[in-house]
Amino acid sequence: MAFWFGRKSAPEKQPFVPVWLQGEGEGGGFARGYAAQLDEVYRRNPVGLRAVRLVAGLAGGLPLFGHEEAVALVKEGGLLEQAAANLLLHGNAYARLAADSHDRPAILQLMRPERVSVACGADGWPSAYLYRAGGQVVRIAKEDALGRRQVAHLKALDPGDDLYGLGCLDAAIGAASVHNRASRWNKALLDNAARPSGALVYEPGDGSSLGPEQFDRLKQELGEQFSGSANAGRPLLLDGGLKWQALGLSPTDMDFVAVKEGAARDIALAFGVPPVLVGLPGDATYANAREAGRALYRQTILPMAEVMLRDLGAMLGDWLGPVTIEVDTDRISELAEDRARLWESVGAAEFLSREEKREQLGFGA
Repeated sequence: MAFWFGRKSAPEKQPFVPVWLQGEGEGGGFARGYAAQLDEVYRRNPVGLRAVRLVAGLAGGLPLFGHEEAVALVKEGGLLEQAAANLLLHGNAYARLAADSHDRPAILQLMRPERVSVACGADGWPSAYLYRAGGQVVRIAKEDALGRRQVAHLKALDPGDDLYGLGCLDAAIGAASVHNRASRWNKALLDNAARPSGALVYEPGDGSSLGPEQFDRLKQELGEQFSGSANAGRPLLLDGGLKWQALGLSPTDMDFVAVKEGAARDIALAFGVPPVLVGLPGDATYANAREAGRALYRQTILPMAEVMLRDLGAMLGDWLGPVTIEVDTDRISELAEDRARLWESVGAAEFLSREEKREQLGFGA
């Protein structure tokens, strides 16, 4: 019996939550839904904004070669940059092909991914796309009457979904929320002279307490005359048994700077960006930045570009015949050292013929 009484009487252990993370959201939860997460991770967070713009900008500026007409269509109007941003944030990008009067591809138009839904046919595979805008729904068939694809659906990997890709917002929302709340906490401290507000203690000699009118008047005067950065340092005049009791923060509560840096690294990690490239302190040296730039291209930008160019080329191939669009890595300065090492190793291979060496380096016979 003592065992069960002991279990019922033992208080439940609660996880520690810093003061600056308390009282935010319902139950301290994170934003849900694409619009709310986009606002939290991208619009209001400098690390997320920088990471997305860095990856999307570099992807949009990649040097391309291959089918001339197809390359011109893909590079027109910053299509690759917008598509890369949609893939990072939403996990899906939808490029619609519009033909001219001669039934030739005229332009590629990106549709807002949060407005598009996939419609499946009887076999369970996508047959059309529904685009919602302005209170109307437009149905766009996946293929025209001749069997040519009209929409290229670019997807980021999601093993748990057959129809849609998975963006980075869900992975980054926790770190972005922590980073933003730490910034708001830091601003609140600066607005209050970089220390928490104290307490007014009423200690009259007769043991009485403040009346409702006195309490409301005192609260109003404190808010108007002694709160905020404009009133920093103003002396407080007390009477009638009032005493000022200063409060302090524990070292754990003051550790938001280290937590912000950790959250910023997690945000950069979610978007596939080395932390040094988004200006995080501690590892910003020239050698680290050079290696980080190479890693960004090899691990994030080039794999994403391969997905986009493959799907766009497949759609354009239905209209233009066989289409090949590739990235000219020889013109990317961050990969120059890798290319030089490859040339050196292939050139020193005596067992390869001249034609085989040219083939290894990507040249024709």
